[in-house]
Amino acid sequence: MSGMLTCISPIDGSVFAERPVLSADEAFAAAKRAKDAQKAWAARPLQERIDLVMAGVAAVGAMNDEIVPEIAKMMGRPVRYGGEFGGFNERASYMADIAAESLADIQVGEDGTFKRYIKRLPHGVVFVVAPWNYPYMTAINTVAPALIAGNTVMLKHATQTLLVGERMAQAFHSAGVPEDVFQNVFLSHDVTNDLIAGNAFDFVNFTGSVVGGQAMERAAAGTFTGVGTELGGKDPGYVMEDADLDAAVDTLIDGAMFNSGQCCCGIERIYVHESLYDAFVEKAVAVVNGYKLGNPLDEETTIGPMANVRFADEVRAQIAEALEAGATAHIETFAEDDGGAYLTPQILTDVTHDMRVMRDESFGPVVGIMKVSSDEEAIALMNDSEFGLTASLWTKDVARAERVGNEIETGTVFMNRADYLDPGLCWTGCKNTGRGGGLSVIGFQNLTRPKSYHLKKVTS
Repeated sequence: MSGMLTCISPIDGSVFAERPVLSADEAFAAAKRAKDAQKAWAARPLQERIDLVMAGVAAVGAMNDEIVPEIAKMMGRPVRYGGEFGGFNERASYMADIAAESLADIQVGEDGTFKRYIKRLPHGVVFVVAPWNYPYMTAINTVAPALIAGNTVMLKHATQTLLVGERMAQAFHSAGVPEDVFQNVFLSHDVTNDLIAGNAFDFVNFTGSVVGGQAMERAAAGTFTGVGTELGGKDPGYVMEDADLDAAVDTLIDGAMFNSGQCCCGIERIYVHESLYDAFVEKAVAVVNGYKLGNPLDEETTIGPMANVRFADEVRAQIAEALEAGATAHIETFAEDDGGAYLTPQILTDVTHDMRVMRDESFGPVVGIMKVSSDEEAIALMNDSEFGLTASLWTKDVARAERVGNEIETGTVFMNRADYLDPGLCWTGCKNTGRGGGLSVIGFQNLTRPKSYHLKKVTS
């Protein structure tokens, strides 16, 4: 079975790139090459693997002047923001820095009779399925630690960002990472399922939709292949009465609207204490009215088109349903809104959790704001979601943030910040956001398996 993957640019609806998919035979052959190459790669000294991976990261950085407009053409992020290399490099560098300690044998004890320890061994072949919204940073979260730990990697990127995996593979190969150790592959959904079901991989890491994650788990059922997922989100912000109002507005609205709202941990609903509510809404509306919607290749553009017309259609549908149910829209339609991928960012009030815009993932430039009178009310609303990725709390009281944070069903709790992946912390979620964890020492644990050694000494 043959086919073509086609990236449609949101800038003008033109075909930006096309690539043929691998046949099932070609895909299984690629997986076998990765499996055959893995033992030799794992046998290399750890520092050698680290150096090769970081050289690959640097080679991606050397392409940044080409990558930034390429991202804009593929998924619409404005060039003024300079691409993703800062975060890409930060995450890879951190994982490289902690690798020796994270992968070191765990010494349980040794005496005259026994030597006991636990080793961390690579799974083998790691399959990374990466999303289009932050195509380089989301991929490197797994690619770098997987390779450093001694796995080989096969990367399948989203069709919307078709050229990213190709760029990464080119960069890493130029730095000396063997071609079979890190492969970029173009695959159909059917062949992807066949590979997973056929035990072609030893671990699967998927970032994307809930439906996509369910498909990965179904394909892996009965194979005992580990599957790590980071899926949907409906991340809340909670502004308490003692918050720095200006900082809360600036950060939460940026967290809702940056990248046209297409962020895994973007802010999609905001709860504000009644004493600050009116001022918060007024300031938030002023921020959004200052945005410039337009061609992402224009340096003046601050918010570009959504990555695909169908994504914008879903956001428009959620907004229209909310307005029909009584919500209030605060942003007049921008002149540049074309009814397609170019979408006016929107702030809604008079919203309830009966509305899809406060319940379903929007993944677009819209946020609903609700008034609350207590921590208990805010906690109940924040937890009233099928998702659990991050929550952003705004207060001057660290102990209060910790108390509230302990009650929230989420993978990360932020205080006085939002929408950031600290590579020293585990990136994880709960509920329908999925299972697993990337980055930090836990990222290395998830990309390796434990092996115990219980060695009895001959003493006579």
